[in-house]
Amino acid sequence: MKKYIIAIGIATGIMSCSDDYYDSLNVDQDNPSDVPASFLVTSATTSLFDQMTSTNVNTNVFRFFSQYFTTTTYLDEPNYDLNTRNINGNHWNELYTDVLYDLKDAKIKVQNDANITEAQRNNQLAVIETLEVYAWQILVDTFGNVPYTEALQGLDNTFPVYDDAATIYSDLITRISTAINMFNTSEGGFGSDDIIYGDNMSAWKKAAASLKLRLGMQLSDVNPSLAQTTISQAISSGVFTSNADSFIINYLSATPYSNPVYDDLVLSGRQDFLAANTIVDYMNELSDPRRPMYFDQNLGDNVYSGGIYGTSNSYDTYTHLGEKLHTATTPGVLIDYAEIEFLMAEALAKGLSVPGTIESHYNAGIMASMEYWEVSEADITTYMGRADVAYSSAPGTAKQKVAKQFWLAMFNRGFEGWNVWRRLDAPTLNVAAQSGDPVPTRYTYPLSEASLNVENYNAAASAIGGDDLNTKLFWDVN
Repeated sequence: MKKYIIAIGIATGIMSCSDDYYDSLNVDQDNPSDVPASFLVTSATTSLFDQMTSTNVNTNVFRFFSQYFTTTTYLDEPNYDLNTRNINGNHWNELYTDVLYDLKDAKIKVQNDANITEAQRNNQLAVIETLEVYAWQILVDTFGNVPYTEALQGLDNTFPVYDDAATIYSDLITRISTAINMFNTSEGGFGSDDIIYGDNMSAWKKAAASLKLRLGMQLSDVNPSLAQTTISQAISSGVFTSNADSFIINYLSATPYSNPVYDDLVLSGRQDFLAANTIVDYMNELSDPRRPMYFDQNLGDNVYSGGIYGTSNSYDTYTHLGEKLHTATTPGVLIDYAEIEFLMAEALAKGLSVPGTIESHYNAGIMASMEYWEVSEADITTYMGRADVAYSSAPGTAKQKVAKQFWLAMFNRGFEGWNVWRRLDAPTLNVAAQSGDPVPTRYTYPLSEASLNVENYNAAASAIGGDDLNTKLFWDVN
């Protein structure tokens, strides 16, 4: 299922719109409109998956930031212009408005529901908390300091202060830890309305633990002590152990329930997205057997040539995107098993402690990606046996080896590919051809924040070292 349209007057935006707009709203944040909690959670869930999955250049350009995609004609986005299309503002509004507001309202309804057991209530609240923590992490990892403690207050606070990103992270770890402990795997939650795990609380608990592992790894360079504690607790709680566990949504074949990438590439008839030379070149060097799955063979059998990143390209001259990206039912992914294995390999490469070896997790991450993309066992064996792939002989430091394969595995998950590059400073990505600019390390704040929430915006910009694309987030210290 995809996004549900809810015709109720939920306050929209993060509270930085005009006073006239807010005067038009009539919302009691303590008593949300009479819509079932399950409906709100479904709406928020589909909005979250859609936002992180979409290739719409008005809302999600992370596949450019990770240099998996490039374009033929429209060059603003691969040259990191966020303001012309209000990309940063749209991303901000999607997460605050369509995700976090609905989840806040759902939480109030669950807390006040007299028709469910306490076990059901706790499971429903734990599901909501897992989704909220995910959305908050994306906001922090995109912008840095953001409104948090004063956010989502409707007319009570139209100009919220920005919270320190590191402090938010610490609170998110506490919140996801509480959620993990709340899950009762013997009871249900939202029943048949659970569109992700079909009311399987054991699966939800694994997803929450896997999210906690990711939170810990984001802190691995800036706060290794907290990172180690968080990672160890997450693994003890039980993270993903196979592709069957992954945090995905199964899209349907008919619109408006189809994968938004399909909507963007097929239904729109677009011919302006290409595979970027950055990823194609790396995969060609390794004769990577995922190429026929990631990319089309429009140039001939086993011929792949990526469009030059950040400049005009001829659609017919370069490699197109693959069949899965043109398929309505391809799942949307928020966290997958391959990511979990690579996070554990990365932890060991950084001197942290997790069960197993770097090599075992590195191999498991590659295998999980290959299996997800339906690569044959023979091709997997050949690939794993290459001297430039096998962990013991691949070139580079431990972190560089892990980073390269991790980044390759995150194809079509632009945000996580960008995170891998920011955390590990590898692999080497290209300078945008037209602008000559390096890959940004964050989104700038929406222009609406600078013009309407002026005092708090200025304080936030100063606190992070300037509202600039190249300002590093608090955890990006290497």
